[in-house]
Amino acid sequence: MSPATDNLTRVLVVDDSAFMRKAITLMLESDPQIKVIGSARDGEEAIEKVKLLKPDLVTLDVEMPRMDGLAALRQIMKDNPTPVMMISSITTEGAEATLEALDLGAVDFIPKQMSFVSLDIVKIKDELLGKIKDIGRRKNLLMAQHRRRMFTKAVGQATTANPSQSQQATRSQMAVPKRHHELSIIAIGSSTGGPPALQSVFTKLPAKLPVGIVVAQHMPPMFTKSLAERLNSLSPMTIREAVDGEKIEPGLALICPGGQNMTVKRRGGATYVAIGAEPIGTLYKPCVDVLMNSVADGFGGTTMGVILTGMGNNGVIGIRNVKTKNGVVIAQNEETCVVYGMPRAIIEANLADHIAPIDDVASEIASYF
Repeated sequence: MSPATDNLTRVLVVDDSAFMRKAITLMLESDPQIKVIGSARDGEEAIEKVKLLKPDLVTLDVEMPRMDGLAALRQIMKDNPTPVMMISSITTEGAEATLEALDLGAVDFIPKQMSFVSLDIVKIKDELLGKIKDIGRRKNLLMAQHRRRMFTKAVGQATTANPSQSQQATRSQMAVPKRHHELSIIAIGSSTGGPPALQSVFTKLPAKLPVGIVVAQHMPPMFTKSLAERLNSLSPMTIREAVDGEKIEPGLALICPGGQNMTVKRRGGATYVAIGAEPIGTLYKPCVDVLMNSVADGFGGTTMGVILTGMGNNGVIGIRNVKTKNGVVIAQNEETCVVYGMPRAIIEANLADHIAPIDDVASEIASYF
């Protein structure tokens, strides 16, 4: 490969719509460091072209004839593991399929209603292209992560047959010594790669955590409801999409609805969440900074802020507020992030008290209780 092409992110575009294939290609190739090396009309063709072309990244439509995106994704991740970004419709069914895709190994998704010519996509185009290049560069690391997850999942299913194998799979979960710092609330922020990261955290936290958790995950409307339901089915805790005015309680995690912002309000001895469009100017809704600032202002030094995988630096302003008020901050480490943007901003600003792989974040949280 010549030096001129060494830095190119090579992408395969898969969609049954010729218009969408063209629109995605035009958007991607507006960046000189991205090259669309081929396209496919359905899952079967996608599998063959991944094998033949060995792209750095695949954009994969969920709904296609002959073989849909989920079936193709399963085969790709089994035979030729490659970073995949799903193109998903903003419907309940689309959200559920997207979460299943993320569980199967897809690294992220793009809502299909962002038609690649709309104002919505224009607003986030630069970040989206940056994300694609970053994921392409981290291809080998991300696929190594995927293989480890699949190994752990397979071993977990065989626990009763071979307990020693299970111990090997979970040995990365460290024993953290008890820490002494009063905490009243935990706020978590995440973006690209967030749903599997949140799943890793919530499945390991105790059911009777003595404080409540509030979460801002960059996602469109409807997706956060499906995410909350999925996490609730897997976690010892109770997890649901937040409703305006809902009370924050111990052992309960509330996820901000997509397309909205969430803040906390204290009235008497109780704390509630407020859900709304304000502030209007935030690039993302939910906005991590809005949530973190609100929690820091309301709870001061008894706040824990947790920043997980994600592009950009959303959260660094709110986390600085948490640290200024002597709260506790945990950041996910680079090696286990899908995109090392949000945690990097926290770590490089020297705001993190603890830097941990995703499998150990729950242990870090639990060490304070």
